[in-house]
Amino acid sequence: MQTCQQKQKGAAAVEFALVLPVLLLIVFGIVELGIALYDKAVITNASREGARAGIVLRSPKPTEDEITAVALNYAKNHLVTFGTKNDPVVDVVSGLGGTFGTPLTVNVSYQYDGLGLGKMLSAIVGPITIGSTSTMNNE
Repeated sequence: MQTCQQKQKGAAAVEFALVLPVLLLIVFGIVELGIALYDKAVITNASREGARAGIVLRSPKPTEDEITAVALNYAKNHLVTFGTKNDPVVDVVSGLGGTFGTPLTVNVSYQYDGLGLGKMLSAIVGPITIGSTSTMNNE
């Protein structure tokens, strides 16, 4: 015959088995969100780095390829990609080679895959694109 304490141990195991998947989903969701926010910060900084490289007082002014290389180099060195082959896309929108005071706009976007939850979410809502645009005045 089972005692009351043995019945309680079985009930605790069943409750734990029911709660564990929800707990793991929350923990991995927090990790996934943290990585996504970090990648967003990296993309923002990459667009700033590209814009800054394009506005510096230099003769001749930097070309679009040089600005793109600066932004891509920053993004590739700092993004958390987990081995995916998604490269950031850099667009120099306007102001290339402008004169003093004219704005230069650089746009950087990146298709985020994430770990497991990001891929499942992408399958439901489509690809998740992280992007940033920076505008700075030419020096």
